[in-house]
Amino acid sequence: MIEDLAVLLPFSQEVLWLGFAVFLRTGAMMAVLPAFGEQSVPLRLRLGLTLAFTLIVAPAVADGIGRPPETFVTYMGVLGPEVIVGLFFGLALRFFIFALQIAGAVAAQSTSLSQIFGGSAGVDAQPAIGRVLVIAGLALAALMGLHVQIATYMLHSYAMVPFGTLISAETVMMVGVKEVGRTFALGFTLAAPFVVASLIYNVTLGVINRAMPQLMVSFVGAPAITAGGLFLLFITAPVLLAVWIAAFGDFMANPFGGPG
Repeated sequence: MIEDLAVLLPFSQEVLWLGFAVFLRTGAMMAVLPAFGEQSVPLRLRLGLTLAFTLIVAPAVADGIGRPPETFVTYMGVLGPEVIVGLFFGLALRFFIFALQIAGAVAAQSTSLSQIFGGSAGVDAQPAIGRVLVIAGLALAALMGLHVQIATYMLHSYAMVPFGTLISAETVMMVGVKEVGRTFALGFTLAAPFVVASLIYNVTLGVINRAMPQLMVSFVGAPAITAGGLFLLFITAPVLLAVWIAAFGDFMANPFGGPG
């Protein structure tokens, strides 16, 4: 029996090596992914989800990982880049949540609702509008098959950056600038209706103040802009979320604009 187990020992070592190698990249991604990587998700649940994605990804990328290295230095040289690559790909998706947070902050500031804070899926509190947009966006992404998209995205990451390969600083800079620019562009696009409404409100308030200087227009206008902001959120939220989920889906279908 011991001889039979000895025959299986090399196989078990290869399986453990494969699982550990894939776990490093998927674990780094899961730490910052939308929905699965939120701070409000219990740590044990995130660990279980990481193991589940590892079991999904490992068989598909086994040929590209190969046998375990012989020395500790080689281990570190191979596994160290995996954590960096995982964080890089995970942050690319986290930027879409940042876009919702930017839109919520701009919308709240434009409608005098920035002082009303809600709970947060992350560490810092967000304006209530931002909280609503983030939760609605995460729920919509989950309903659209986020778990399947993320599994595909993880597999695609190995095609873009092979196992054990460190991303060059030039690539990180170029992709980072592009993704940050897209994040702010998407965030301000989503907040555009609130900015336009705020502009119209302030122009109208200025005209009234010029016509009736003795009237305290701020006391009259503050409730109006607050109620108007909430009503505007009610009628525009479905459209804003549709624009956001379309941008998110386009990215998942063709990450970083590379070949799909």
